[in-house]
Amino acid sequence: MPTITIDGVAYEVEAGRNLLESCLSLGLDLPYFCWHPAMGSIGACRQCAVVQYQNAEDNRGRIVMGCMTPVTDGAIFSLSGDKARHFREAIVESLMLNHPHDCPVCAEGGECHLQDMTVMVGHRDRHYRGRKNTHRNQYLGPLINHEMNRCITCYRCTRYYRDYAGGTDLAAMAAHDHIYFGRHQEGVLQSEFAGNLVEVCPTGVFTDKSLVHDYTRKWDLQSAPSVCTACAVGCNTIPGERYGRLKRVHNRFNAEVNGYFLCDRGRFGAGFVNSDRALEFPGLREADGRYRALDHHDALHRMMDSCAAGKVAGIGSPRASVEANYLLRLLAGTDNFAPGFSDAEQDLVNLALRLQQQSAAVTPDIRTIESADAVLVLGEDVTNTAPRIALALRQSVRNKAYEMAAGLRLETWQDAAIRNLAQQQRSPLFIAAVADTPLDDVATRRLSLAPEGIAALGQAVAAGISGAASATPGSTSGEAVDIVAALARASRPLVIAGTGCGSAAVLQAAAEVANALCSSGRQAMLCLCVPEANSLGQAMLAGPKAPNLGALEERARAGEIDTLVVLENDLYRRGNSAGIDALLAECRNVIVLDGLDNATTSAATLVLPAANFAESEGTLVSLEGRAQRYYPLFQPREERRPSWVWLLACMKELERPDVHSLHHFDDITRACAADIPALAGITAAAPDLHYLNLGVKIPRQPSRYSGRTAMRANISVHEPKQREDEETPLAFTMEGLNRSQPGALLPWVWSPGWNSNQSLHKFQTHAGGPLKGGTAGVRLLHPGAAGGHRISDITAPATAAASAAPDLWQLVPRPRIFGSDELSALSPGLAELVVPGFIELSPADAGRLGVATGDGVDVGDGIATLEVRVNATMTTGCAGYSAGFAGSGNLAPLARVTLQRAANWQRRPQLIGSDRGNGSGSSHV
Repeated sequence: MPTITIDGVAYEVEAGRNLLESCLSLGLDLPYFCWHPAMGSIGACRQCAVVQYQNAEDNRGRIVMGCMTPVTDGAIFSLSGDKARHFREAIVESLMLNHPHDCPVCAEGGECHLQDMTVMVGHRDRHYRGRKNTHRNQYLGPLINHEMNRCITCYRCTRYYRDYAGGTDLAAMAAHDHIYFGRHQEGVLQSEFAGNLVEVCPTGVFTDKSLVHDYTRKWDLQSAPSVCTACAVGCNTIPGERYGRLKRVHNRFNAEVNGYFLCDRGRFGAGFVNSDRALEFPGLREADGRYRALDHHDALHRMMDSCAAGKVAGIGSPRASVEANYLLRLLAGTDNFAPGFSDAEQDLVNLALRLQQQSAAVTPDIRTIESADAVLVLGEDVTNTAPRIALALRQSVRNKAYEMAAGLRLETWQDAAIRNLAQQQRSPLFIAAVADTPLDDVATRRLSLAPEGIAALGQAVAAGISGAASATPGSTSGEAVDIVAALARASRPLVIAGTGCGSAAVLQAAAEVANALCSSGRQAMLCLCVPEANSLGQAMLAGPKAPNLGALEERARAGEIDTLVVLENDLYRRGNSAGIDALLAECRNVIVLDGLDNATTSAATLVLPAANFAESEGTLVSLEGRAQRYYPLFQPREERRPSWVWLLACMKELERPDVHSLHHFDDITRACAADIPALAGITAAAPDLHYLNLGVKIPRQPSRYSGRTAMRANISVHEPKQREDEETPLAFTMEGLNRSQPGALLPWVWSPGWNSNQSLHKFQTHAGGPLKGGTAGVRLLHPGAAGGHRISDITAPATAAASAAPDLWQLVPRPRIFGSDELSALSPGLAELVVPGFIELSPADAGRLGVATGDGVDVGDGIATLEVRVNATMTTGCAGYSAGFAGSGNLAPLARVTLQRAANWQRRPQLIGSDRGNGSGSSHV
């Protein structure tokens, strides 16, 4: 390790780092603006200036930029010398020439990196007395607020948006001291990751619009470590609360899951927590169909009476915690517990789990995905089903550039030099999908194929890698040759598929490709995407023999079910509405636990208000098999209770012996781990409630938190004792210690002099490295541990055979980042970006039907009527439908249906920029 001298003190530093990274890793405070650990160095802001000396006799030295200076053995630097200090102070003063004096009213105030750096360099007095340049702000959509006058031209925003996230509609315009960062014209930012500008910007140019319109000072936000529930990636988050309302969601760093960034669905999709549709009280349906409010005691006894009669069945939910689902499984019995998927989805998720368990390939985390040097995506539009993986794939295609840079001894942090060196050269990324995807702009090739064609391509690739003749020759075999060649050259190949296109054959083909690569001596990676936050955990809990919704419907008709308990699941999103109606009608008692009013709660005989993720604790298992714990941010309102509390209380009242020893949440987790072998490791996801950090709990409220008395001054001027959290290691107070605890228990980041999220490096082993407390969560699927199982021996669920009938179209799901997820679509900001349900057709198919974009089509015999979108890349014979959207619930993936032009269809007005995230490319009109 090189030894460098900084202000007379010798330090050992890691080779290959730049001076700024090394100083921050050593705990030294060196100000900066343009540098970001995920984006490297460009030396634009000049704020990290230091003096470097040639040798010990050199008294003058020269000014160098810390972020652009590699550390070398024997190098001598000064951070505190007058020359460097005055230079940095002058830089800040120049940046402040046009900056407004609006810190007291700025949305970034108190959490502003510019404030911190200004104080750090000692700048106070302004010498310039001229007029400031001012700019007109732009409307950038319902998610992000724009205040251009606060800009210091660090270029972080455009480097992130264009270079890292692949966006095209935000740029630096004009020149000199009139540079403007915005769009060429007002409109919604098109990138699915635009919300990260809120945290990337070191000032208040880009701020969270939902927080701006419901504002609370950042230091007055109560926070807790949490996990995003909007998809199965399991990104770590830090939600913030004040006055019992969720105010914002920030990224919580996890080196292996989400790094520094979230997708916009994860960042802005939690607004449903504040929804007017939230259920506050239990409700009992009377004979006239109306609901009568109950208190929780009465509701609990009615639930107990219904369950005591026997013949109980339970329907769980892949968006509910492992613990709540486990208790429902205990209540109903293993044979009477359905995991809550749709029938088709249940088979696909079970298959995905078995394939990963029996594959020799590595199940990759996000950082490993970024290291892939050749990628094959089969059938999955990952930007819309697992967005954070798509962002990782955008980084993976840069590995070609890093290989070229290594040949010239360029370090990976030298971002501008590496981009100039590589130009448009990228690592291979092949995508086979039914139509275009947002990743097409970085793909080597994208093939439009029907699901059976995608599966055939995968089988041909697997055969080519194995050296066998393809069993499915045809139009795909020629394309397979190029893919085989790219994967064969790679040292870290990655294969991605998932449940998104609804095809079991595609999943199995992806696993066959990955195993063929492993058999050829490569350490291949296999990533199989599943739809919801706890889909994989639910498959592990229920097992492959669990009944599906169709089986429960048959049992109900046979009189085998009297009481049906539904856990946090709107069943009308899971199956045909007629079938769900029949299931609920056959049950004498339908008890629904959920947080929001929906079609299933409206059909229930008893509704129990369930706390949402921000009000309860739970464990979720991500698509990579990582069990992670989320914690309550604030106390549930009114009569709301966590689902596990309702279920445990009911079973206690029934004097069930299997819950006699269960008293706390952690008891349920331990019981589940002991009972379900696949979930045996979940107790290691986070410390239990007895954990203390040097003898005290971990505070949810930061040390600068204020106004606890003022918040309830209309009730009393005396502050009551804060509620004690008896279920977690966290405290609903400022008292405690937020330092050196395990990474799973990090509620916020702050350090003296570092009030913004840039203080994260104080909690990392080194700048940009993992947390000092370790990575949150525990892996339940051990990468590459299976070794040698034959994927072809796994029986895939039967799918509909291909039909050449010219009057039938194959329905193919086309999920969308905004609209396909049930809960995030109810968040106010995202709701503005959700468009009505649609059917995508190729130009040839649209011509056959005589329809154009904006017309309506009737699907099947009255199954649905949806708006047409003509997509030139859609596979002929396929009809892509808006999965998860209103009006699409009765459509089954891969079903063959008739289509005809809808009569009396009213075309809706087409608004520019209204389809953000619901089209397929990175920019849509």
